[in-house]
Amino acid sequence: MNQTMKRVLNTVLISAVSAGLLAGCGGGEGTKQPVDVQASAKPFEGEKLTIVTANHPWGDAIKEMVPQFEAKTGMKVDVQSFFEDQLTQKLTVQFTAGSASPDVYMYRPLQEAKLFFKNGWIQPLDDYAKKDDDYDFNDFSKAAVGSNTVDGKLTGIPIITEQHILYYRKDLLQKAGIPVPKTMDELIEAAKKLHDPKNEMYGFAARGQLSALVSQISSFMYSEGGEFMQGDKATLNTQESIKGMATYATLLKDYGPPGVLNMSWPQAIGVFAQGKAAFFADANSIYKNATDPEKSKIADHVGFALFPAGKAGSKPFNITSWGLTMNSKSANKDAAWEFMKWATSKEIVLATQKKGNPGARLSVWDNPEGTTAFPKEYADVTKETQKGGVDHSLPQINNVSEARDIIGAIVQKAISGEDIKAAADQANKEFQALIDKEKGK
Repeated sequence: MNQTMKRVLNTVLISAVSAGLLAGCGGGEGTKQPVDVQASAKPFEGEKLTIVTANHPWGDAIKEMVPQFEAKTGMKVDVQSFFEDQLTQKLTVQFTAGSASPDVYMYRPLQEAKLFFKNGWIQPLDDYAKKDDDYDFNDFSKAAVGSNTVDGKLTGIPIITEQHILYYRKDLLQKAGIPVPKTMDELIEAAKKLHDPKNEMYGFAARGQLSALVSQISSFMYSEGGEFMQGDKATLNTQESIKGMATYATLLKDYGPPGVLNMSWPQAIGVFAQGKAAFFADANSIYKNATDPEKSKIADHVGFALFPAGKAGSKPFNITSWGLTMNSKSANKDAAWEFMKWATSKEIVLATQKKGNPGARLSVWDNPEGTTAFPKEYADVTKETQKGGVDHSLPQINNVSEARDIIGAIVQKAISGEDIKAAADQANKEFQALIDKEKGK
């Protein structure tokens, strides 16, 4: 009886193996290959995920490719999109109520990571991102990863990056015989030479609005060795921080356009695009406003350069403006990571970057196909900046909005002719009080 059972079992086993081998055949006369069971398996088949994105080109690109992911995994994915303010409001309401939906969502790390993480709305991703060698987490820009790190925990995966760069008028510099500025001193000198307000030509344009300018002065401060804060200590009135802010204020006060105190980026780049400024410093993400012939009168004359160096070198912000993160209450965490892993893989980052979405994978920037959507000089500058830079452009506290108003006042007072040292001392006291309050001191 036992021998009979053994023969039956052996027969079944041989049949099963044979069936598996035959399933791997292409049907031709070539060598038959066994099927890779691991690769063809769909362990998440039947799972359902809800993904929330901002109304952003990256979200649009991913939504188009979701059917590929569904076919590959057997999952069903519901992608919902909202405008930025609606997105934050919706997520805050749902997470406050303890909702398990959405499973995965886009977020703005510098504005939301600390608060969302503190509230327990974000699932730390360290174990997920670093356990899979094929995912190659080390391929991401270190600064972009830093933007998504809170208290040493990985809060999200970078999907859209921004770097601070210098825009310039190639034609004006060539005509005047001025080389592209590589240092702060050279930038000030070049702006001075090209400043001609009588003919509506201004040496430098940038944000001067109270809150909006704070992210822009960051790179000037970093490049002089300054910072907003060190640990729990405000450092707005250090010699290095004041030097960086003073340079920015001088450029706008002495060589900027009229009404600069009311300018955010749309107004500032508008001055540049209308051919009324020689230099413009801001995020590279808005470059099309200067290069699109329908928006710009100088589209063929725009140059892109690395951020000028100060005493501490060239240290522009190199940040994640949008990341992808996981709801800590998600009931499908492994499935949610499977989506995140796919959406931020080398293959998909290349596909989305070819559509004009600047990602954080260094290998994609090194791939000639990864830069086809951008002007060559822009791609070269971005690629170089991705290698370094500073991972934040704003003070790293929960109450970013109030901090921005405090810090922005320093530069606005300096632009208006007030003593920047006195303004920095006062702001430093106010900022320190805000930090202490947040820390429960």
